[in-house]
Amino acid sequence: MQHTIIGGGIGGLTLALLLEQKGFTSEIYEQSESFKPIGAGIILAINAMKVYTHLGLHKQIEAAGIELSEMTITKPNFNTLSTSNFSDLKKKFQTKTIAIHRGELQKILLSNLKTTKIHLNYKLISIKKQNNTYELHFENGEIIHRKILFGADGIHSKVRNYLFPNSNLRDSKQWCWRGVTSFKTTPYIKNSLIEAWGKDVRFGFVPINEEYIYWYALKTMSSTKEQTFDFNTMFQSFNPLVIELIESTPKNTIHFSHIEDLFPIKQWYKNSICLLGDAAHAATPNMGQGACQAIEDAYVLSETLNPDNIQQSFSKFQKQRYAKANSIVKISWKLGKLAHISNSFSIMLRNSFLKLTPKYINQKQLENIFR
Repeated sequence: MQHTIIGGGIGGLTLALLLEQKGFTSEIYEQSESFKPIGAGIILAINAMKVYTHLGLHKQIEAAGIELSEMTITKPNFNTLSTSNFSDLKKKFQTKTIAIHRGELQKILLSNLKTTKIHLNYKLISIKKQNNTYELHFENGEIIHRKILFGADGIHSKVRNYLFPNSNLRDSKQWCWRGVTSFKTTPYIKNSLIEAWGKDVRFGFVPINEEYIYWYALKTMSSTKEQTFDFNTMFQSFNPLVIELIESTPKNTIHFSHIEDLFPIKQWYKNSICLLGDAAHAATPNMGQGACQAIEDAYVLSETLNPDNIQQSFSKFQKQRYAKANSIVKISWKLGKLAHISNSFSIMLRNSFLKLTPKYINQKQLENIFR
């Protein structure tokens, strides 16, 4: 039986690979005309890398990216507030944390697909139920009929809107710039993810291979009118390296986006349609777990899938994943608000709290996420 995946992002491609491994036939319908990588990096934490180890892709991914040894939250001047070390977790789980260019990961996933058919330029417009099948209408005029659908089409999922039209997105009031630049890594930043917290603004960066650095900047703003905001003013109190990284990035490659999440929905499936990744539980990108949770979804879906009892399969999948995925959504939302405090006294209290929190607590929290 053909399994149809709507969306060719990281979650959709990973699901296709896992279904192939199980001997299932699948196909992907992707709205883009080609797989053009956004100028952005991605952190593949231990939980995601465990799945790619299961698929036998970990060596390829490790070779194309860079291993991270720690994650540090700092003041604007890069003075440390809190550090989480990945080395102990690497030993515990026998798995590395890898930073990689999203485009490189995409290439690896695509190159390892063998039987999956990929249809590009298929933007889904609507779904109609017809007896035991679903009629899918695409913007290019094509209409297809399928029995089993997986909605891996992101936070603005058409599949979710069909299943649960009353689902709502939450506006974080934060906007994000992302870029990748060629920049010689120094001993200070090599193998580390650093995120500096200021007043209503923060900046993070991480090497994604031996030559390139991925950076992101977030600011609390009321509208997109401020998208051409002067970075020199925005980061005037930050370490000069911040402006160096931004100015070394070609302007036409900097990606600008609005930060939202999905207010948790009670159900991820209905009949023979199931959601995964951001379509089911989109989180703000404050924990680096968005793609990782989609990858976890793909693994659990492939393990629970029984074409002879789809409803039971989807029910098992949701039972295994619901609590953890929505916990990530909740914590990430709170973390984003904490990072963007604007009151000076509150910032002082926040920073003191981060500095005084014992490292073993940070490690335990990461361990729970990575398990």
